[in-house]
Amino acid sequence: MKVKIKKLHEDAVIPSYAKHGDAGVDLYSVRLEKDKHQNDVHYTGLAVEIPEGHVGLLFPRSSISKTSCVLRNAVGVIDSGYRGEIMLKFGCSSNLSCYSVGDRVGQLIIMPYPQVQFEEVEDLSDSDRGEGGFGSTGS
Repeated sequence: MKVKIKKLHEDAVIPSYAKHGDAGVDLYSVRLEKDKHQNDVHYTGLAVEIPEGHVGLLFPRSSISKTSCVLRNAVGVIDSGYRGEIMLKFGCSSNLSCYSVGDRVGQLIIMPYPQVQFEEVEDLSDSDRGEGGFGSTGS
């Protein structure tokens, strides 16, 4: 699948897969700002044209576990109609930034998704799990 991508900043890095079989492509920071809530906002300098029927999902890199930071919206969603810059927003428990300009700051995965129509019913079918919630399938 070909996806159109536009550089918005001269230092932007066109993403690519690091290894064969990788699901996500790495995104690099070209600019860092603090927002009004003191979150780190990393700008990638890139805009993409996600094909209709697909979604771009932004995930933190696994190396984030070595920091006190979290991706603020857990998983970012880029809808097919969005044409603005890809940004990742991190909150850190310390005043230190978890990433610097030039670092790989996240991963992008582009996936198809179904369009669903909800049908309101009185009852749902039974299942092995039933109504068990958090932690109900084991530890």
